[in-house]
Amino acid sequence: MLERIKASLPSLAPAEQRVGKLVLEDPRAFAKLPVTELAHRANVSKPTVVRFCRSVGYDGLSDFKLKLAGSVSEGVPFIHRSVDVDDKTSDVAVKVIDNTVAAFLKYRNDASFFALDRAATALAETHGHGRRIEFYGVGNSGIVAQDAQHKFFRLGLNTIAYSDGHMQVMSASMLQPGDCVVIISNSGRTRDLMDACDIARKQGATTLVITCSGSPLASAGHIHLSADHPEGYDKYSPMVSRLLHLLIIDILATTVALRMGERLQPLLREMKNNLRSKRYT
Repeated sequence: MLERIKASLPSLAPAEQRVGKLVLEDPRAFAKLPVTELAHRANVSKPTVVRFCRSVGYDGLSDFKLKLAGSVSEGVPFIHRSVDVDDKTSDVAVKVIDNTVAAFLKYRNDASFFALDRAATALAETHGHGRRIEFYGVGNSGIVAQDAQHKFFRLGLNTIAYSDGHMQVMSASMLQPGDCVVIISNSGRTRDLMDACDIARKQGATTLVITCSGSPLASAGHIHLSADHPEGYDKYSPMVSRLLHLLIIDILATTVALRMGERLQPLLREMKNNLRSKRYT
């Protein structure tokens, strides 16, 4: 909806353009504010606000605000709200949270549940056959790999994580058929990870890759879990891609845990009791 409004701006009258820009700047506020406040912020008359809504294809302001609120809450991606040097802390907090939530909801709308199911099945089968699961990542993706290893280890799975390129290549060389490796990369163009993926496949291991669509790594593994969120490195932008990768790991870990069924419950209880006993009262 917001992309359509953005595209239609050049064809609108100057006053209606100001209303459109107000929508794009803060869609949530526009959906909540009364027409008097909207007209004041856009420096136009109240009838102009209504004319804008009709010009972009809606019955009136009420219809437009209803559809706008629905679009935002359903996670239709809105324009990236970049932080600015003049932002207050409250502005930064809202923008970082909004960008993260938008990325999560976009993933929810676009995710291939078939690919997620294949990946969870591969991990569960690897565990069922007593084989090893490894997680590879570098930089921020290395942090995700460590977190993934922790989440699956607490389920009783034989896991290990590597964030060093040389260790990844050496470990991949020792994998065997039935093993599984999960390779995490935002860009999907890291040479060490590409080499490790290629070696793991040659060794007969199942390779799962969490990376952006269209990257070299995306087509190098057996199963691709698409995670599309480009970071803007020309100036500061929140590391939303790392959070998105963690979200995908959570989905996989939870799905595998559910497939393991009730036999997992005693292990989790024992683990929690042992950890609790080491805490100070």
